[in-house]
Amino acid sequence: MSAISRNNLATHHARSPRRRRQRISMGMLLTHLILLAGGVVWVYPFLWMLGSSVKSDQDFFDQGLNIFPKSIHLENYPAAWNEASFGQYFINTVIVSGLTVVFVLLFTTMAGYAIARTQFPGKKILLGLIALTLFLPHGYTILPIFDLIQRLGLLNNLTSIILVQTAGGMVFSTFLFIGYFSSMDKELEDAARVDGASFNQRFWQVMFPLAGPMLATVALFTFIGAWNSFFIPLVFTLGVPELRTLAVGMYAFIGQNSTNWTYLTAGSVITLAPIMIVFVFLQRYFINGVAGAIKA
Repeated sequence: MSAISRNNLATHHARSPRRRRQRISMGMLLTHLILLAGGVVWVYPFLWMLGSSVKSDQDFFDQGLNIFPKSIHLENYPAAWNEASFGQYFINTVIVSGLTVVFVLLFTTMAGYAIARTQFPGKKILLGLIALTLFLPHGYTILPIFDLIQRLGLLNNLTSIILVQTAGGMVFSTFLFIGYFSSMDKELEDAARVDGASFNQRFWQVMFPLAGPMLATVALFTFIGAWNSFFIPLVFTLGVPELRTLAVGMYAFIGQNSTNWTYLTAGSVITLAPIMIVFVFLQRYFINGVAGAIKA
C-alpha cells in the first residue's frame, strides 16, 4: 500500500468518529428541542391559569391566551377564598384526602403482602378478578354504590366519600404493593421466621418499615386522586352544600348566566397548591417507589 493510500485511510478513520459525534450531537439537540416543545405545550395551560388568576376581569378577556397580566391583582385570591366558602371546603378536602390515604395504605399493604408472600388455591383467579375491577367505569358502579350507602344511612356524610374513595383506590395500590413485596429479598423475612416471628410480626416489624418508597408512592397517588376527585363528592353531597370538597366547590364561580373566570382560576391555583407542595416533599420517594415497582 502506498504512503498516500495509508495517509488517506488514516484521515478517513480520524474523521469517522468526528462525524459520528456530530451526528449524535445533532440527534441529541433535535431530541431536546422536541422534548422542550412538548414540555411547553404541557405546562402552558398551568402557566396561563396562574397568570389569569391575577388579572382583572377586563384584562382576562382582552388578553386572551396571553400568560402575562398587564397588572397584578392579588386580591383575587382572598376574594375567591371568601366568596366560595373555600375555608370549609378546604377542611372537608383535607379530612377526606387524609383519611383516604391512611385507609388505603393500611388495607393495601396488608393485602399486597399476603398475596405476594403466600400461596393458596385460586390465587391466580383472585388476582384476575381483582384486575377485572380496574376496567369497570364509575358510571356503571355508582348506582349500586349509592344504593348501598343510602341503605347504610351514610348519605350526605363525609364518611360515605371516604369509604367510596378508599374502595376505589385499593385495587391499583394493592397491585403496586404485590409487585414491590415480591421483589424484596426474602432473607430478612426468613431470618425473622427463624427467630420465631409470626406472619403478622414479620409484616409489621420487618417488611412494612422497608416499604417506605412504595408507601410514599401510593400515598401520593391516593392523595392526588382523592384531592382532585369530583364525581364521588358531588354525588354524595348533593343535599348538603357545606360538605362539598374543593373540586366541587369550584362550581360556586359558575353561574347560570355568567362565570367569574378570574376567581375560578384563582380558586384552581388554591386547589392545586397543596398537591404541588406534597409532591415536592415526596418526589424522591415517589421516584424510588415507581422504579421499584417497574423493576418488579
